[in-house]
Amino acid sequence: MEELDGAVWRKSTFSGSNGGNCVEVAGHDGYHLVRDTKDQGHGPILRYTPSEWRAFISGVRNGEFDLDDFGRLP
Repeated sequence: MEELDGAVWRKSTFSGSNGGNCVEVAGHDGYHLVRDTKDQGHGPILRYTPSEWRAFISGVRNGEFDLDDFGRLP
């Protein structure tokens, strides 16, 4: 696995209220990184360029990933 010693991970502010289903984010070498908190750094890490990250955040804010009552994307 890639060495990410310089990454400073931040846990989601919702981590205490949703049963541990959380993510952590960090910036490293010009990328935005995302990992699952439960994996304690041993699972996969998603890497986004700054423009990909902005597009993702914009989609979240605009409701593009909201699920319907059955847990599916509409």
